[in-house]
Amino acid sequence: FPSLLVTLHVTVIALLCSIISGILIALIITQFKWVEISLLPYAIILQVTPVIAIAPLIIILVDNTFVATLICAWLVSFFPILSSTVIGLKSTDKNLVDLFKLYKASKFQSLFLLRLPSALPFIMSGFKISVGLSLIGAIVAEFVTGIGGSSSGLAYTIIESSYRLEIPKMFAALILIAFTGVILFFLASLLSKLFLF
Repeated sequence: FPSLLVTLHVTVIALLCSIISGILIALIITQFKWVEISLLPYAIILQVTPVIAIAPLIIILVDNTFVATLICAWLVSFFPILSSTVIGLKSTDKNLVDLFKLYKASKFQSLFLLRLPSALPFIMSGFKISVGLSLIGAIVAEFVTGIGGSSSGLAYTIIESSYRLEIPKMFAALILIAFTGVILFFLASLLSKLFLF
């Protein structure tokens, strides 16, 4: 259970960071075409590169192992929110956009009263995907960083149990990961229903 709390701590912080950064960058991308053209290649490169390949480099560049674990988990959960928010903001009904222009709405009003509310189903869809991916990213990052001791997560518990041949402890950690993923998904679905209601 203490290992679960460590993994959950990384998962939740990475998820919050990915929500904030994903929505902010999506807002900037949709407002300025040149930002989209300049950032899109880097986003695609980071998205298609497996986090397990990037993780050792992040660990070398970042001194703090917790921050390195957090960055790895954030990288995995960031792109679904970014891409779904961009798609949602771009798929606003053209007739409503024209109506807002007809009534001389400012860009700020158009963004916050039309585009963001109409993009909310897309954002919540990306959020539900990112919840599971942030847990996966946290586990993979813990495998690579190998944080031990009191700050060890479930991944280190699995590794340590495999070395000591403590098979029941390994299964306990795996079951905790599975249940945590299911609970996080149901919480994300509940939040999605509340926001979309």
